[in-house]
Amino acid sequence: QVQIGESGGGLVQPGGSLTLTCTVSGVVIDPNAMGWFRQAPGQQRDLVAAIDRDEKDEYSEAVKGRFTVWRDNLRKSIYLQMRDLKPEDTARYYCGRYTAWTWKSEINLWGQGTQVTVSS
Repeated sequence: QVQIGESGGGLVQPGGSLTLTCTVSGVVIDPNAMGWFRQAPGQQRDLVAAIDRDEKDEYSEAVKGRFTVWRDNLRKSIYLQMRDLKPEDTARYYCGRYTAWTWKSEINLWGQGTQVTVSS
């Protein structure tokens, strides 16, 4: 059974940094595209960053230049480095696995999420 687990969230002051980790288990190798999403209370879940099999990445305008996504296929993991965090980055961050090698496909598996709170 394929599963996703996220870690690395926490409380950080504005301007600080965090790195989130997402690991896929239950597969030998994982060529599928992966994405980081976030959802604040009362809001929809939005894409933050995505990375495909060939490590081509994409970011939302809100985080472009501050967040970096990368993957380690050997460890079946993707990471999200978040710098210069702002209070509006506060949300629960979810890792999602696409159905194909490209993010131009559907998400069919989600992790439980990890909370990121940016506050002084």
